[in-house]
Amino acid sequence: MSEYTTSSSLPDDLSTWLAEAGPDAYALVQLTAGSDPVNWPTAQAPGVGLTGVTRFGARPDRVAVQEVDSGAEEALRRWLLLDDGRRQLAIIGADYRGMRHEYTPGELAASLLRDPSTDRAQITGWLSSWLYRRSAETAQGRELGWVAAAAAWACHMRDYSPSPPPPVLSRSLARAGEVDDAGHADAATEDLIVTTTRQVAELLDRLQDTDRPRGNLVEDYKALEALSGDVPALGESAGWLLDQIALRDVHAQRLRAVLEPDVTDYLRDRERGIDSGSAGAPALDEERATQLAQARDVVRAYTAAACSGREGEAQQLLDAFPIPSRPLQTSGPAAAWRRNSATAQDALNALRVQHAATTADDSSTYVAAPELLHATTAYLAAREGQLHLWHDALGRLAYPVQPSAALPTELAPVAAAQTQRRVIEAFGTPDRARQALDGQISYQRRQPPPTDRPTTAGADTDADLLTRARAALEEIDGPGTVLDAEYISTRLQRAMARPATPPAPDRARTGGHDQAHADQTHAQAQAAGATTPGIRP
Repeated sequence: MSEYTTSSSLPDDLSTWLAEAGPDAYALVQLTAGSDPVNWPTAQAPGVGLTGVTRFGARPDRVAVQEVDSGAEEALRRWLLLDDGRRQLAIIGADYRGMRHEYTPGELAASLLRDPSTDRAQITGWLSSWLYRRSAETAQGRELGWVAAAAAWACHMRDYSPSPPPPVLSRSLARAGEVDDAGHADAATEDLIVTTTRQVAELLDRLQDTDRPRGNLVEDYKALEALSGDVPALGESAGWLLDQIALRDVHAQRLRAVLEPDVTDYLRDRERGIDSGSAGAPALDEERATQLAQARDVVRAYTAAACSGREGEAQQLLDAFPIPSRPLQTSGPAAAWRRNSATAQDALNALRVQHAATTADDSSTYVAAPELLHATTAYLAAREGQLHLWHDALGRLAYPVQPSAALPTELAPVAAAQTQRRVIEAFGTPDRARQALDGQISYQRRQPPPTDRPTTAGADTDADLLTRARAALEEIDGPGTVLDAEYISTRLQRAMARPATPPAPDRARTGGHDQAHADQTHAQAQAAGATTPGIRP
């Protein structure tokens, strides 16, 4: 049996179809693109050949129903027929307790072959046809085709048999013409298939052990990545392994700290919902979910480049998103925001808890994985700096800094421009700031809000504060400076038409030429100087 036997949160229409089809119904569902960007740092290793769509908290929007079949035998036959090596199909049914359960094809095959009434020759024929087709449809050639087919077997059929049994293997090789004159299967090909299935199975077993050195994880990732093009079920395992490597990479964690938006309110609501036994937090808003997915993609891209020896590409990503380097001193605007925002206070408290857990004397996990400890510490330091930037920017938007009476008039616009500068420093661009604020506002305004959501002593809720900051963002982010190109061209032509000052008779030839050029340049600069419309001094 599979290790995932919890109740599912699949779409209602799937549950309806299965109920209408009877207790012996099986649904073939396709796993669509995407993943949960919130849980990836703590995600479990994917089940071997499983999509995980029936696990607690699985995203139903990732499931597309292919068909509903009656009986395990028909479900297995249809899966073997529809599996094309380019998409991942799952088999969903009900287990002996009546709960939603995801079956591997090998699990169904083993169950059927234990039944004396099953036509074993028929099941063997289906399996051999599938194994042959998985090898024949691989474009890399005959030998690599059998490697891909063997990897697919190790992924999907290991609950039935670790390697293809002799009847399945011999019939597959006969279909491919891999036999001698006497009709015996080619021994070298047989050995290649058996050896490959065992190696891939051992690799998948190692996924459960994440306390290995980073170098070992990198080797396994490269092996899985090479096979995932022909065995899409291995793609999720390769991606998960890449995430585990990123959790042990200081630079990857600093990238994550800078790029991930603040979802403290969602994490808090979800944790309280789980503790209370309720359905948990409402779905995360689309805007911040998009930013989380973008952050994860960048972290994966950096980690993949670093693992593959593409140092230049990895360094480009690091240079594009520098970590906060300002002193972590709390400014007045940041202090004002934290006083009035319950989410800001929770974000700081969560960081303190993570710091304490990381540096605890009894933290055996980190003692066993010093690379993980180092990377986690780097993440928390960078995340703290990023929180300072966010809170300073939001505080300046919601509580504008009033200019001092002692400030010279000429510097008042410079001081006012710091708000826009802080927004860009914290969020990257004004558009990204709008996206994050819009998402958090929509999440906070969602009804009904959790009854135990914390509040501050102020009259404004977090949604009110965010709305105020959002309105101020529109005011400071006006259109850019408009240049009058025609006026500038006219003034420049006039300056160019003026005769240059002739050199004095007693000047040296080279010195006079340089002086004339400097005079002409000075005249041109004066012509297109501070009096040009649209140019601020």
